Amino acid sequence: MSVRPQQRPAGEPTRVNADELAAPEQLSGRTLRSRVALIALAVAVLVALVTLLPGLGGLRSRLAHADPAWLAAGVALKLLSGLGYVAVFRMVFCRRMSWRVSTQVGMAELGANAILPTGGAGGLALGAWALRRGGMSAREIARRTVAFFLLTSLPNVLGVIVIGCALAAGVLAGESNLLLTLLPAAIAAAAVAATIALGRLAARAARARAAAGARTRRARAWRGSLLALGDGVEESLALLREGDAVLIAGLLAYLVFDVAILWAGFRALGAAPPVAVLALAYLIGELGGLVPVPGGIGGVDAGLLGTLVLYHVSITAAAGAVIAYRAIALVVPALAGAVAFQLLRRTLRREAGQLAVCAPDTEMEIIGVGRAFVDGRR
Repeated sequence: MSVRPQQRPAGEPTRVNADELAAPEQLSGRTLRSRVALIALAVAVLVALVTLLPGLGGLRSRLAHADPAWLAAGVALKLLSGLGYVAVFRMVFCRRMSWRVSTQVGMAELGANAILPTGGAGGLALGAWALRRGGMSAREIARRTVAFFLLTSLPNVLGVIVIGCALAAGVLAGESNLLLTLLPAAIAAAAVAATIALGRLAARAARARAAAGARTRRARAWRGSLLALGDGVEESLALLREGDAVLIAGLLAYLVFDVAILWAGFRALGAAPPVAVLALAYLIGELGGLVPVPGGIGGVDAGLLGTLVLYHVSITAAAGAVIAYRAIALVVPALAGAVAFQLLRRTLRREAGQLAVCAPDTEMEIIGVGRAFVDGRR
């Protein structure tokens, strides 16, 4: 913990608007209950379709004879993936936050992602609310949120590049069609370059607007968005240059263990396709998760199923594995996230300092130093 002499009058409170401390509308009890009800309805419809539609006898048989041990392994893998998410959250947002509180925030975010129709942004909104309650500035939260989103997306993109090139070169067994291997890899590489370039352009545009002056609320909001994007890209690159083992391990765990859930789903119902093909299909198919539906139901499922079939996986085997994967990826985070959210609310009520330590310029009593401001940026 680094401290420095006071630079403003002692006792002067951090200025935070009251509306920034209130829970976001998407985290209200009414909204959450409606999302849970919508997910339950979607699950009921899926069960009815699988049970009643003709021509799905093979799928029904596979699901009825699923191996419970492999399904239990999938649950354990989802929890391990969640711990990877927690590690990345702590390393990006506040390394001074305790692991206990980091786990509460991270798992609550995953739970929100499972039930909120925001393509993953619902969880980030929850984390932003918690950190704002701790006094972290909106600009700091925006910068780190962009960096967090980019970093957690990076393994997926790099995975497409590495696996696609390896399959195209014949290094890995599986699909060899260049349109299904090298083309996705090239698109992913172009996306990485475009993101870095866009971040730098956004930073320059934000500086230009600052020099010109932003007179309207819309202009200030636009400048803030450009600044968050530019700073977030730079922050993500700086974190990668550090090469921190915990961050890298967290990023890998978050992705690899989640891919392994799909593999466990295949094994629970029978044989699994080659790991390289399964992983590449997962990475491409998961883009359906950007569709804003609760838990990714429909978007992710259709993307995964369609991509697996495109890579010559039996549609019956793929459908069964995707259903198993979706059930685990939806239920486990929702249950763990609900518990974590309740614990987080208790922490915010009783242990505000656990989050306040993450806010830059937080005034605290340091033994042997006295009253000092804590540099909470790392």
